[in-house]
Amino acid sequence: MAGTRNPATGATETLSHRRHAWSVLTASTLAFTVCFMVWMMFGVIGIPIRKTLNLNATEFGLLTATPVLTGSLIRVPLGIWTDRYGGRIVMAALMAVTVPAIWLMAYATLFWHFIVIGLFVGLAGGSFSVGTPYVARWFPRNRQGMAMGVYGAGNSGAAVNKLLAPSLVVAFGWTMVPQVYAAVMLGTVVLFWLLTYSDRSHLVPSTTRFRDQLKALKDPTVIKYCQYYSIVFGGYVALSLWMVQYYVGEYQLDIRIAALLAACFSLPGGVLRAIGGVLADKYGAHSITWWVMWVSWICLFILSYPQTDFTVLTTAGRTTFHIGLNVYLFTALMAILGVAFAFGKASVFKYISDDYPSNIGTISGVVGLAGGLGGFVLPIMFGALLDMTGIRSSAFMLMYGVVWVSLIWMYFTEVRRTRVMGAEATLAHGHARG
Repeated sequence: MAGTRNPATGATETLSHRRHAWSVLTASTLAFTVCFMVWMMFGVIGIPIRKTLNLNATEFGLLTATPVLTGSLIRVPLGIWTDRYGGRIVMAALMAVTVPAIWLMAYATLFWHFIVIGLFVGLAGGSFSVGTPYVARWFPRNRQGMAMGVYGAGNSGAAVNKLLAPSLVVAFGWTMVPQVYAAVMLGTVVLFWLLTYSDRSHLVPSTTRFRDQLKALKDPTVIKYCQYYSIVFGGYVALSLWMVQYYVGEYQLDIRIAALLAACFSLPGGVLRAIGGVLADKYGAHSITWWVMWVSWICLFILSYPQTDFTVLTTAGRTTFHIGLNVYLFTALMAILGVAFAFGKASVFKYISDDYPSNIGTISGVVGLAGGLGGFVLPIMFGALLDMTGIRSSAFMLMYGVVWVSLIWMYFTEVRRTRVMGAEATLAHGHARG
């Protein structure tokens, strides 16, 4: 089959394989970008829907998070099917199935309509567990981090959604967004099929069932990677869904300006994943992930502080001070956090390709499931905390605590026995499992 190395044909076959590999990577990244754009749709159209249906913060969190649930739960079986049938056919079928659901979203009128249709639209989020093993197997092991990082840059679909959807909402109303997205998804299915290839040598024959694959969760290392990914990916998804309404509520911005500023988090959080993959190849997954956690911890600590006025009794009388982040400093911190999450998403999957090279599809499905579930649970918790406390920055307080848990876990299982800096750092991960 075209794309398979053949010693008899030498360099010509290798060159053909490389062309196919880069074509697969390019088309798959485009497809994932569109899928992620659709997956994050409620992050923008949820705002006018919330006003129309008069939803509270918890209900808004559930609305935005619903597509994330199915996109997460489907990841494990999609990873298995990709190992068994190949990424090309699974990805194309997955995207095609979502088109009718995306279109129907424009005709929903009740809260339960949006929840039910959102479950089907959310299937697009499962595309990550298809494309990751699909593109990785087209590249040698020492470049798989780069390949998965480039593919993962499709997370920038969250930023594309923030740049495109607000203009459609303002110009034509929110119902135009799912109609346009359905047309874009359909066109992407055709383009993906024309530009990608299959290689039977990449298939992994298996009779393992879904239930059997979940046994990977008995491996404490897999559980640890799930925890890491629930932050760097789950947190990215949750904040991508939450930030537009946060800007609107906290800083009273127009939805278009709010979405543009929210893209300062979503865009680097997606695009720079490719650079994170290259860095993970060069310096090791452990080194990158350790520094990602510390940068995230510092940013979230500052972001957690609410807008505060306090009065001090001085010798000259009472003096009132205000402490709080203005919109510019807030956006800068969110951009840094987005960069950290981008690198972290790539480095976690470098861990997987290093530790489970023959089972990338299954393990990436399990870890992706954990990350997606983080993206589902966090927006609901954000809304519940906001309803209970009235403090918008409580969302960052919650994430600060989650990162703290990961730092402690990482320290005791990896850092105490691993060099984080220096020449040995690139070899560190091989001695750090546990």
